Amino acid sequence: MLLSVAIRHFLEHCEIDKNQSKRTLISYEHYLGRFLEFAKDIEILKIDQELIKNYRLFLNRLEIKHNENLSVKTQNYHVIALRAFLKFCAKKDWPTMPAEKVDLAKIPQRTVEFLTREELERLFRYADDGKQIGLRNRAILELLYSTGLRISELTSLSRQNVDLERGEFSIRGKGKKVRIVFLSDRAKAWLKEYLNSRDDNFDPLFLNHRRPRNRKKDDFNLKGEHRRLTDYTIQEMVRLTAIKAGITKHVTPHTIRHSFATELLLNGADIRSVQELLGHSSITTTQIYTHITNKKLREVHQKFHR
Repeated sequence: MLLSVAIRHFLEHCEIDKNQSKRTLISYEHYLGRFLEFAKDIEILKIDQELIKNYRLFLNRLEIKHNENLSVKTQNYHVIALRAFLKFCAKKDWPTMPAEKVDLAKIPQRTVEFLTREELERLFRYADDGKQIGLRNRAILELLYSTGLRISELTSLSRQNVDLERGEFSIRGKGKKVRIVFLSDRAKAWLKEYLNSRDDNFDPLFLNHRRPRNRKKDDFNLKGEHRRLTDYTIQEMVRLTAIKAGITKHVTPHTIRHSFATELLLNGADIRSVQELLGHSSITTTQIYTHITNKKLREVHQKFHR
């Protein structure tokens, strides 16, 4: 079977049988498309160790920008997609190289950037400029810190998703896994104030408040999806607010998610509960936070270091 045909069957399997997200499908298509471009449209039985080795060398030397190569992490994403494809081929009994013979590159242990409580308060304070957009931005930051949401989870929220009275709601995260997140009193207060400032009936929880050039456009988009904030808009808002607040760290919405998890662990939360709150499918992912919150090691140092 030709590689292009097998890849098409794999992508259809991911979409229909596994019901994977649109983002996952786009990623698989991109990574496997690069493998197809490299290997050409060969028969899948010709995929072997030598081809994989040369492909790994190609990825490692691939220049995506001037003097900038793919990171090892991104190279591994390509390999993960390839392994998923090879596993699918094995399941179909199509002769090709076994997925378990394809190894991932070793990468340095992840480091976690998070904000201190003082930095968070400065970030919150500089978000609110007294205008409606500032009110919205403050509500976004308070919600991110209260819930630990991923940015894609936040931008997908609609008004009916969030129960301000109960202070909790369900969110469908990575892998379409559903979890419960909770609102602090502060987050509830800022959300209420922001929503009370709006005079629309649009669905999105957070809106782009810059009016379209053709204001009649709103009349034809009763649900307001055209005004829903994008991931990029929120990323830029967080970055620029951090600069205004004088925070020298590289701050993203995910930094606030890290801060959420770190604060929980520092205050004594168990790692399994933090795993559930973050929506991690594996405890291994959550364990990246433990090296910065290990109270026992701190106690040992304080007791025995002179």
